[in-house]
Amino acid sequence: MLSANEIRKSFIDFFESKSHKFVPSSSVVPMDDPTLMFTNAGMNQFKDIFVGAKKIEFPSAVNSQKCIRVSGKHNDLEEVGRDTYHHTFFEMLGNWSFGDYFKAEAIQWAWELFTEVWKFDKSTLYATVFGGDENDGLGADEEAEQLWKDLTDINPDHVLRYGKKDNFWEMGEVGPCGPCSEIHIDRGPEFCDMQGVEGHVCSVNGDCARYIELWNLVFIQMERIQGGKLVTLPSKHVDTGAGLERVVSVLQKKKSNYDTDLFTPIMDAIGNLCGKKYTSVLGNDTDNAFRVIADHIRMLTFSITDGALPSNEGRGYILRRLLRRAARFALYLDMHEPFMYKLVPTIVDMMGESFPELNQRKDHVMTVIEAEEVSFARTLERGMNIFADDVKELKASNCNVVSGEKAFRLYDTYGFPLDLTELLAAENGMRVDTDGFAEHMNQQRERARAAQKSVVYEGDVLGDKLPATDDSSKYNTRSITANLLGYVDGTDYITTGAIPVGKKIGLVLDQTCAYAESGGQVGDLACISNGNAVFAVRDTRKVGKAVVHFGQVDSIGINVGTSVTISIEDIRSDIARNHTATHLLQWALQQVLGDHVHQEGSQVSCDYLRFDFTHPKALSPEDIAQVEALVREKINVGVPVIAQTMPIEDAKKLGAMALFSEKYGDEVRVIAATESGELKDAFSCEFCGGCHVDNTSDIGSFMITREESVATGVRRITAMTGRELNKMLYNQSRLVNELCVMLKAKSEELPTRVSTLLEDNKKLKKQLKKGAAGDLKGVVEKLFSSAEELAGAKVVIGELPEAGVDAIRSQLDWIKQKAKSSVAVLGSASEDGKVMLFVSVTDDLIKKGVKAGDIVKTIAPIVGGGGGGRPQMAQAGGKQPEKIGEALAKAKELISDLLK
Repeated sequence: MLSANEIRKSFIDFFESKSHKFVPSSSVVPMDDPTLMFTNAGMNQFKDIFVGAKKIEFPSAVNSQKCIRVSGKHNDLEEVGRDTYHHTFFEMLGNWSFGDYFKAEAIQWAWELFTEVWKFDKSTLYATVFGGDENDGLGADEEAEQLWKDLTDINPDHVLRYGKKDNFWEMGEVGPCGPCSEIHIDRGPEFCDMQGVEGHVCSVNGDCARYIELWNLVFIQMERIQGGKLVTLPSKHVDTGAGLERVVSVLQKKKSNYDTDLFTPIMDAIGNLCGKKYTSVLGNDTDNAFRVIADHIRMLTFSITDGALPSNEGRGYILRRLLRRAARFALYLDMHEPFMYKLVPTIVDMMGESFPELNQRKDHVMTVIEAEEVSFARTLERGMNIFADDVKELKASNCNVVSGEKAFRLYDTYGFPLDLTELLAAENGMRVDTDGFAEHMNQQRERARAAQKSVVYEGDVLGDKLPATDDSSKYNTRSITANLLGYVDGTDYITTGAIPVGKKIGLVLDQTCAYAESGGQVGDLACISNGNAVFAVRDTRKVGKAVVHFGQVDSIGINVGTSVTISIEDIRSDIARNHTATHLLQWALQQVLGDHVHQEGSQVSCDYLRFDFTHPKALSPEDIAQVEALVREKINVGVPVIAQTMPIEDAKKLGAMALFSEKYGDEVRVIAATESGELKDAFSCEFCGGCHVDNTSDIGSFMITREESVATGVRRITAMTGRELNKMLYNQSRLVNELCVMLKAKSEELPTRVSTLLEDNKKLKKQLKKGAAGDLKGVVEKLFSSAEELAGAKVVIGELPEAGVDAIRSQLDWIKQKAKSSVAVLGSASEDGKVMLFVSVTDDLIKKGVKAGDIVKTIAPIVGGGGGGRPQMAQAGGKQPEKIGEALAKAKELISDLLK
């Protein structure tokens, strides 16, 4: 029986034998594609070739692409764990032709691979082809149908026609598309999971698990343009995809993907940690938990390796949700402590040979996951407290249903799966409004779909219109003469007439020496001139194959088709200093902190440099001083900086560092700092397309101005060099002199003098607080003594002098102690115009419908704010102190109505 690694390798070897170039998987985090949250198909990295936006470097390719599908139309997250085949992370085996071969070769090779290499039983295989579509005016794909019958020995009765839904593939609403041919397998009647269902008949493209699709051969021969019309492409392409997990399960004769060797080592590792055994049973809470954890830890390991990090928005939110979902399912395994990070080495051992980046980032991934698990443990505790409060409130009002809104809040904010909330509710003699929960889930999905620009791919319409720009001179000159080909105005590309005056547009030249923003380096500022007319370039960006110079012209005189001169502003020198300093900084960090330091991102501008890197904790002052000293030493020595373009494999042999989230071609540019002037002796060597100084001495000076955390396991350093650093130091020197005069102290005495002043200030604040507390208590006592009673309850309403939150809350507690039945509404304003509102209600009044949270939600908007809380206690903030009286009057009106 072939192992998963052997199956992956046999696929790649087969197509390499057919002259396909092996292209490594691209990152699952597509940093250069805003239309995608995650890479979700093998063709993503080749889409620019399909739309003609990128030159074809090789006629055909093969790979196994890392894919993640957790959002948009590919969102089956809630199914993961419940069945045998849904996954958030999977591998897509694929082969591509870029105008090389077409249907005949794709079909013939697919059959050869399936029947001669993988030895599938021919009698179990079916091929589907496109049956036509009247609305699009398309006939059946008779060509593919006949090729199956002529080029293979498939049973002719097993070649079936299906409609557009099943056998016509499109990238998106616009873009390349075409008919497809799928290979299905009949696994036998025992695999049907609809047995006993009245009227069910097993069939290809049916609704049971007997017949499953294994491979999709897409024949890209058309393009759908705006308005829905189909046009024929000048070149015809092939795009295929076969899910490795599904292929492995069939070849290894397993009913479940989770029973294959892609998952069994992970299942064993989970079992060793929790002391339980995976039994491959569906509908079993324990086995469901095994499947969820195994799937999610694969997704987390690969996505964090490729540069994604858990957070509260975007793809980071997806990671956090998945990690918390897995941690909640771990409770079914009696796992209450962080443990998932311990599974990462198992995945690295299994897949590190095929995906070497896993080996390099293992420690970083483990650090991030462990920190998130610890954080979630605290969040979970808060969620349990919230649920306990909800139960108490529901019981007080004789309600036994947990609303869909409350269940969704527990799910979305605290990571509670619905079944956990149902379990907790059942323990308290309650049930959950699952229909209401489903409605909130659907609303969230709709919001996610609306926010997502595209699920699969929408071509950059503007980029397709623009001609290529030759920017090869950007490294060696600051001024050239070029031809003005046209200009970008919104989404239009205009190739005639004069450049409009005073309007922000983008000029397109046939060649440029301007650097377009990329690799963390900002785009150049420049001026484009023709005689006395000057176009001020304020940003330079790459759009498709073109470099677009964005800015505006202030006088008439530049026409499309004329010759212009482009000159780069001198701040390019400052940018180059900061970019080279960024490379020196990464080298110094690895020297001081260790080889685990890897770049996570950077920004290089003329004013400063910013560098994000992997490290589990804050740098000490000693660490920072040591890093600065190493960088300055290299600046003072004056080390040559050389740039050289070379084959990527040669660069890797040199040990050149690359950014994990970047996708590199066969040829790469290497920047090296080397005292001997030889690449082989370089102490700093990186893949980089940016602008650099010729010698480290050109940097002039270097200083770290800030060190901070940006995400779990990722730190950020901000630093300055050259002219901007000198300006800052001069300004700081003037400030120090001013402080010396003000405090009548020498510069070296300032820290001691300031420390003394802060301590004195602290003591004075304590004294003032004591006085304020006495005043506060006196005011509250007066409000209490003059408060009216309604229905036997004391109603205390009034405005307090400025005080802290804790001080006001202690007065609310005092009111509750003095009056066992009471409601209090207190307001306070600070000198800076901020408003605080507090509401306190005793339990007996809650039963009568007086709830603190409801009152504060009603009165907070009056003072221009908002807030909330529990029925017993609630708080709000605002920014209109002049309306506190109006808010308190409204509160009195509400309470009076409720206590009548």
